Amino acid sequence: MKRALVTGGGSGAGAVIARALADSGVAVTVCGRRPIDAPGLTSAICDVTDEAQVAALFADHGPFHIVVANAGASESAPFKRTEKAALDRMLAVNVTGTFLTFREAARTMTDGGRMIAVASTAGLKGYAYVAPYAAAKHAVVGLVRSVALELAGEGITVNAVCPGFMETEMTAASVARIMEKTGRSEDEARAALAGTNPMGKLVDPDDVAQAVLWLCGPGSGMVTGQTIAISGGET
Repeated sequence: MKRALVTGGGSGAGAVIARALADSGVAVTVCGRRPIDAPGLTSAICDVTDEAQVAALFADHGPFHIVVANAGASESAPFKRTEKAALDRMLAVNVTGTFLTFREAARTMTDGGRMIAVASTAGLKGYAYVAPYAAAKHAVVGLVRSVALELAGEGITVNAVCPGFMETEMTAASVARIMEKTGRSEDEARAALAGTNPMGKLVDPDDVAQAVLWLCGPGSGMVTGQTIAISGGET
């Protein structure tokens, strides 16, 4: 049986990806900074920004055939009022977390391994008010492309999925911030986010999970170093 790790697998897209992998017959371990209630899955506590904790996670629960670096965070503020601490936070969770997760995976994976980062359309274009987050996700895309080149000869693929605004807790937080700062209603705030793509609706996390499943399947063995936008035509 194949074994998979999904970081940040307790909520949002991570939880949907983990469940989809499990339903396909993969033994899944999910991890987060706090305990995760995930029936049928193995749960572990790990801060992916901590080098020692990530190493221990792989030593205790690995090796894995599939590693999904999903753990991430976002926050927003006008650039002129953005503090360096915000940049540090975004780089730590989104970039350092992915780097450490992928590095441990690279050290333990064998031929046929699959490494996937959950990036964002923010890694493919710019968005106002989230400069540190966009910078971090651009870095994740660069990391994916570079690691893919190094591991190609070992038969390990490395790719990124880049969703637009999804129907997740993270987007709900964005909606709340828009309501607070602009006085818009919840429907108006959601419509503003959905309107960023030509389809005019938020991305279903299951679409992201299905893309991950494809990248882990037998028909994608020659797909590596790619960024797959799941964004309703936005990018």
